[in-house]
Amino acid sequence: MDKFTYKTSGVCSRSIDIEIEDGVIVSAKYTGGCHGNTQGISALVVGMSVDEAIKRLSGIRCGFKETSCPDQLATALKQYQASK
Repeated sequence: MDKFTYKTSGVCSRSIDIEIEDGVIVSAKYTGGCHGNTQGISALVVGMSVDEAIKRLSGIRCGFKETSCPDQLATALKQYQASK
């Protein structure tokens, strides 16, 4: 199992602790941010493949920001894939 922490940028949350096993997200826990929304994102991606999560979450924006908490998770997962 791979575990890592991604420091977010441009959003209210400060970081995401992610666990991945065999290309599937086991857990994604945000520190900071809108608690209900980040819990919802985390619950939805558990059991999802890294590829599918990237496909679904990339490019989502929060208001006028260039990114969002879901987009930051996709960015973290892209970095994870690039490191493999």
